[in-house]
Amino acid sequence: MGYSRFDRPTAQRKALLRGLVTSLFQHERVVTTRAKAKAAQPIAEKMITIAKKDTLAARRQALAYINDEDTVRKLFETLGPRYAHRQGGYTRIIQIGQRKGDAAPMVILELVEPGK
Repeated sequence: MGYSRFDRPTAQRKALLRGLVTSLFQHERVVTTRAKAKAAQPIAEKMITIAKKDTLAARRQALAYINDEDTVRKLFETLGPRYAHRQGGYTRIIQIGQRKGDAAPMVILELVEPGK
């Protein structure tokens, strides 16, 4: 098994990752557990790669995954051009310690700044 199931049914797991990726694009950084960040990172990278194409088909493909039109607009008008020169590596994971309640490893999943 190459991915984490998060002890959730498939629909809930997909909704969790969809919400996490949407929040990442809205706020450009999100605090979450390490396992969730590692699962969401490749999805976010693929969405930015799709946004770099900036075609109608690419917008529809992004809208099929991200249900918020304002977020998709930001993805194509701001984030796609920002990373046009990069070949990948649009996100980073920074470890910030453990959560108090259950000692789960917490991280910041954020978009890298342009030019860095």
